[in-house]
Amino acid sequence: MTNVIEVFNEEQINEMLNKDFKDWTFDGKWIRKTYKTHSWKGTLMLVNAIGHLSEIAWHHPDLVVSYAFVEVKLMNHAKKGITQLDFDLAKKIDEFILWNPKEEGLSLEGTPDDQRFAYVKTKK
Repeated sequence: MTNVIEVFNEEQINEMLNKDFKDWTFDGKWIRKTYKTHSWKGTLMLVNAIGHLSEIAWHHPDLVVSYAFVEVKLMNHAKKGITQLDFDLAKKIDEFILWNPKEEGLSLEGTPDDQRFAYVKTKK
């Protein structure tokens, strides 16, 4: 890779988060977001999806995994700071995890609201 990777300062990070990233926060080291799930099954599905996206991007988050949530923590380990790579992966994770075909008018039904089948909890 020949591109120069810039490490953003705290002001730049917060500006980007406030503009384009719902529920992502900066704690001084990581940008992070917690996705709430309905069960262990949903948690594992989420972890696998994030793992898939991260491998494709070749940029790997730290994850905190529990029965009903997954916390994603992003930082460029090599640069020891937040870079565009972190924001790009955060955006892709949100797009993928929060995608709802019902909202796009597709023929796909989307995951039922029924607790037995529910996956990721979303705020309405």
